[in-house]
Amino acid sequence: MAHAGSTDPAAPLVVLLHGRGSDERQILTLAGHLPEGPAYAAVRAPIAEGGGYAWFANRGIGRPVAESLAENLAWFRAWLDEVAPSGRPVVLAGFSGGAAFAGGLLLAEPTRCAGVAVLHGTLPFDAGLSVEPGRLEGAHTFVAQGDGDHVIPRELLDRTWSYLTGESGATTRSHRDAGGHGLGAPAVGALADWVSERLDLSR
Repeated sequence: MAHAGSTDPAAPLVVLLHGRGSDERQILTLAGHLPEGPAYAAVRAPIAEGGGYAWFANRGIGRPVAESLAENLAWFRAWLDEVAPSGRPVVLAGFSGGAAFAGGLLLAEPTRCAGVAVLHGTLPFDAGLSVEPGRLEGAHTFVAQGDGDHVIPRELLDRTWSYLTGESGATTRSHRDAGGHGLGAPAVGALADWVSERLDLSR
């Protein structure tokens, strides 16, 4: 676990989830480009992999093993309930593999968080979670993708974009640029604006 920002236990909380093979220290650098005021917590994924960590076992890039995803979501939800009991606003932001994990919580509990950001990743389709139309009514999401992203299969990126901005029923802010599998300044700026709006609405 790595922390930045406010140390007030009642401050709004932004939880940052790193990509596959990375760790919490790398994703925490994002906090320096996001709004002042919240507490930032970067969580280390539970599975050691490739010199870093992963959120779930997978069947291929962006395709979680359902049992692994469910087990680790249960662990994460217990942690979140402890650090952010009812009434403390939470925004969840995941990058790449962390985006799929954040999307798992979103699909499991659509309105648990004030907002969920899916950054250069896919929702965990075909992993035991419902993606029926209207599933995310009342949820607020942010999705960012790059047209030059060749890490996450294009089919999954397109399906995620289409679902979040359409039939899911979520209120979604979207950002697309020509970049690859990484967060450029325009995407980070759009994310910062959205985080600020979501937490102001939650106070």
